[in-house]
Amino acid sequence: MTFHPPAGITEQVLQRIYSEYLEMPGMRLTRQQAQRLYGLDEHTCAQVLDYLVEAGFLIRASGDTYRRLTDGTTPFPGLRMAKGRLERSDARRRRMQAS
Repeated sequence: MTFHPPAGITEQVLQRIYSEYLEMPGMRLTRQQAQRLYGLDEHTCAQVLDYLVEAGFLIRASGDTYRRLTDGTTPFPGLRMAKGRLERSDARRRRMQAS
């Protein structure tokens, strides 16, 4: 199952919250604490946290705190590798053609 981030939520915001939870095992934040820590408005913070719960990365625990579902390694949810193409420089291309 692929999860799609809510509209208006950037990958950068998701990555930041995801990384914070990875770097601090055992971290538990209320929605209000997360909102202050990440500098998000109430609606955006709720969307991001709910998305990470839906994706199976966070769990909403007692006391309305959000914590990681597991302490093991988990893949970042909902991201796909972007395809890119590297162009060779003109000088390098000419050298390759001359060979």
